[in-house]
Amino acid sequence: MSAASEGDQGDPALLEDRQSAEDAVRQIETGQRAEIKAPARRPRLWLALYALLFAGLLWAYPLIGSGFFSLPAEYAPVLRRLAVVVLAAVVVRGLVALLEVTVVPRVGDAADRYNLIKVVELVSWTVIGVVGLSQLFAEWYQAVASLGIVSLVLGLALQEPLSSFFAWIYILIRQPYRVGDRIQIEDMTGDVIQVGYLDTTLWEFGGPYLETRNHPSGRIIKFPNARVLNVAVINYTWPLFPYLWDDINFQVGYDSDLEYVARTMQRVVEDELGEQMMQRVSEYRKLLARTPVDELTVQERPAVVFRVHDNTWIQAIVRYVVDPRRAGSVKTRLIPALLNEPNKEPDRVLFPKSNMR
Repeated sequence: MSAASEGDQGDPALLEDRQSAEDAVRQIETGQRAEIKAPARRPRLWLALYALLFAGLLWAYPLIGSGFFSLPAEYAPVLRRLAVVVLAAVVVRGLVALLEVTVVPRVGDAADRYNLIKVVELVSWTVIGVVGLSQLFAEWYQAVASLGIVSLVLGLALQEPLSSFFAWIYILIRQPYRVGDRIQIEDMTGDVIQVGYLDTTLWEFGGPYLETRNHPSGRIIKFPNARVLNVAVINYTWPLFPYLWDDINFQVGYDSDLEYVARTMQRVVEDELGEQMMQRVSEYRKLLARTPVDELTVQERPAVVFRVHDNTWIQAIVRYVVDPRRAGSVKTRLIPALLNEPNKEPDRVLFPKSNMR
């Protein structure tokens, strides 16, 4: 399945067209090659169209009320105000199209492009709405008074949506999370796949129906943005250190060769993680050294610790740093390897047996 073209990978705009996603699912079910297409914005086409409209309005505006269009004279003031609104809308939308043609393509990150377009769209329609209200009323103070009354009514009726909207602005500025981050908010955990004006969408990981917390459940979670203003947001992909600690533990006998167990577990995990990742973690340590975070607590290599268990066994625990998006698959590969290697030396590593449980 080709979810999108290479340039669209990670683009939250791909999720906005529900019909396109449903069409892709139907293609898969019929055995076809599926593709989710990004919404077709065509900014260059719109820019040319707005330029033509702007030229036409500039030509027509002075002729309103002159008798050129054979319209009653009493309609002239209304038509002039309407023309001003349309002209302002054309100019504003033309500037938006120009921005999409010249500035947006230079933004490398798909999530940043998405947020930029969202902000520009919101500002443009707000400006058009304000101009429209100012022209609807002959006196500006009537427009202001009407806008105040409307705002009061909407504020009372739409208190929760407005809170979520202002929370969206907070998310853009403070960035407690952004598209692509893995977060936990209350009992919800998942990857952020979309941040809208009013709600955030997560691709859930773990959940009540799975025992494995690092694997996707297949469910989509939507929660109002206002939630971030009142509860803690746990972000597992902090840009300064986009990893988390995970661990695997086994039970071994008291008379096992614990030094051999520790050395073997560390070697197996190092082989799986790779030298390149450990070097990256080492570089992150240097960055953390310039922050209040104690860089000495960040170990790029796996660490093995032992604990005394209540059932007369020693608990061998290996802790390692892993990309949170790979945590489930890495643990799945590590467990068989961590069992196979010590089993090659049964005299040095004693595991619990079925008849001893």
